[in-house]
Amino acid sequence: MAKIYVASSWRNQCQQEVIKVLRSLGHEVYDFRNPPGRTGFQWSTVDPNWQNWTTEQYREALNHPVAIDGFNSDFNAMQWADICVMVLPCGRSANTEAGWMAGAGKRVFVYSPEKQEPELMYKIYERILCNIDELGEQFIP
Repeated sequence: MAKIYVASSWRNQCQQEVIKVLRSLGHEVYDFRNPPGRTGFQWSTVDPNWQNWTTEQYREALNHPVAIDGFNSDFNAMQWADICVMVLPCGRSANTEAGWMAGAGKRVFVYSPEKQEPELMYKIYERILCNIDELGEQFIP
């Protein structure tokens, strides 16, 4: 079975369904919302006023112990995983994670169940999956 890192956004409604499908197929799956032994990282844990930060405040917040722990949890899981599934729509972090994983020689799939603006550079990834059936078929053991 594969070790899979699911990269997405907290706002993505499909992320939990993707994890459920992959786990039901017997894969080990990292869930950034519910990492083992901890809760998922959120900027609001660092500061409830995070959305009003200046760039300098954001830069400093990256050194907060909660941010360091959240980063380490996710980055360790990226190193652990064989495969990345980036679930769209997502933001900068998920795109960074998928790009890092591709650069590290890991297989990356883009799951895009809804119409999205086309992105040329997604050609570096292995395949774009359009629906839950394609996702399941791609990862049948």
